[in-house]
Amino acid sequence: MIHMALHGREHPVPLSSIASLQDISQHYLEQLFMKLRKSKLVKSVRGPAGGYILARPLDKISVGDIFRAVDESMSLLSCVEIKQKDKTLCNKIDKCVSRVLWKRLTENISKAFDSISLQNLCQEQEEMNQCSKTPLLDSCKNRDK
Repeated sequence: MIHMALHGREHPVPLSSIASLQDISQHYLEQLFMKLRKSKLVKSVRGPAGGYILARPLDKISVGDIFRAVDESMSLLSCVEIKQKDKTLCNKIDKCVSRVLWKRLTENISKAFDSISLQNLCQEQEEMNQCSKTPLLDSCKNRDK
């Protein structure tokens, strides 16, 4: 998605291009993009110059949207996702303070992912690119701190 946001603003991006540049299986990308399309995060464009384009503006697609679209869990432990009444995974679920901690951490991760847009990531990437060209810029000196 970041690759599309950076390189596909003008024209559709073929999955073969993403697969090659990001060293990811094209078959795997096809599965992911089917889910992204179902979630209305991308649109497919058919034809010789076809590929995928983003379905929404960069600032309207969050990292959380992407994770949820491809069915990726943000939970750090499997017990965080199970219902209080389902004790098949763990019979201590209703008495476990550790689960409460992990659940809160998972909720905060989810909020953080929802607060980061593709536009934010593109800006970060552009700043990194600029810093690699001109590392003495003031904005580059404290970048990792």
